[in-house]
Amino acid sequence: MSAGTSIFLRTFAAFAVALVGGALSAVLGRTHKQLCALISLGAGTLLGVAVFAILPECLGVLRWWQFLLAVITGYGLFSLISRYVFHVCPACAASHFDEATTRHFSDIAIPMMVALAIHCAVDGLALAAGHEEQSAPASHPSLDLSMTLAICVHKVPEGLALGALLLGAGFARAQMLWLVAAVEFTTIVGGTIGWFFLREVSSVWLALALAHAAGGFLYLATHAVIGEFLKHHKTLVLTSFLGGFSVIGALILFFHLTD
Repeated sequence: MSAGTSIFLRTFAAFAVALVGGALSAVLGRTHKQLCALISLGAGTLLGVAVFAILPECLGVLRWWQFLLAVITGYGLFSLISRYVFHVCPACAASHFDEATTRHFSDIAIPMMVALAIHCAVDGLALAAGHEEQSAPASHPSLDLSMTLAICVHKVPEGLALGALLLGAGFARAQMLWLVAAVEFTTIVGGTIGWFFLREVSSVWLALALAHAAGGFLYLATHAVIGEFLKHHKTLVLTSFLGGFSVIGALILFFHLTD
């Protein structure tokens, strides 16, 4: 299977999972407690892949200050978008939407979708970079597979939250599904762009791209957990978060031992 096909399949899987989440928000009722558990689980998987897979892979190629700088730029990008456009992940900001739901909800739909589209494109770029990095002689398959799993797990609450927020903004269910599909399709766009630009670059640039993505994962994970932990179900948040973090860590360890 060619690299382009593999990247497309991974990004399409992430897109499909998010679309399923959006569809579930249209046909099933969901409580904040259920969404909180999914958010925390997804946040744990993202942090797990950053710590257990991206960190050791990148530090084998980059100097510590290069890695740190790339992580800071990834974190800073999502922070700036969240501050001046809208939160890059509606699921991660679910604890902040209680007041917005009762007020000008329809007014925030467009900036919300723009911010999330940027976030999804970065997800696609990360999937492409992870797959290209796997092709390096000293790399391990755990990076590519664990990143794909982590992003797909995160896409479930992302699709649920986006669908629920669009319904709250007054969109009909069919309109909501089309909008979720349009926003999440940027995951495939990001993966395609990543495959086109990253397939010929050096291992240093691939590692920088992965470290940049890790900074974004760090932002998503911390904001998802902190917001829910401070305002809602502390035990549920910690249990779900540590569960996602531990499963990714165990999966990566398994791949290293069997490689």
